[in-house]
Amino acid sequence: MHTSDVTSRCDRVLVIAMAIVLATASAAIGSGMNRRPVAPVVAKIIVAPAPPADIDPALSQLIAEHRCLAQALYYEARGEGRMGEKAVAEVVFHRMNAGRFGHSICAVVYEGSERPGCQFSFTCNGDLKRPRDETAWLKAKQLAAQILTGEVTLRNATGGATHYHASWVNPFWAPSLTMTTQIGNHIFYRANSRLRES
Repeated sequence: MHTSDVTSRCDRVLVIAMAIVLATASAAIGSGMNRRPVAPVVAKIIVAPAPPADIDPALSQLIAEHRCLAQALYYEARGEGRMGEKAVAEVVFHRMNAGRFGHSICAVVYEGSERPGCQFSFTCNGDLKRPRDETAWLKAKQLAAQILTGEVTLRNATGGATHYHASWVNPFWAPSLTMTTQIGNHIFYRANSRLRES
């Protein structure tokens, strides 16, 4: 057995253990938030409150990663059904694995959020300030937790896609990439083979 195989297995076990802790903490914090009056909860959810100060920094980071993935699923694909939401999650992970879009879920999702034309439009177009549909938001949070814990497996339905767009738009970058598939109203792309080899 190679050292890289052992390291890879250890990394997977660590990720699964951290994801379980994340899901448990997220559920506990979420249930605690549900006991408060409705108006303050909505206001706090909209501004994405920081986890309580007494939470371990690593756990705090895991909770943030869960929230960022849930936000991507909700804002980018809540009308696309579970398959569409999983496809968006795949793009987030493909971008993270590529290494040039960020090295964490939040870094990938919020890349360029400080300017117009960001990678995930909800991070720079004001959508985060608008009220959410609570049922769809809870489903997105649940799916994000299931993906992070491995309960739901992503099966590369997007063919390694690192980009996508709605079918009704024609972005300038689309011709420079290889289209892999269409899932619902999203068209998915990956880098051309020649570009990936260089």
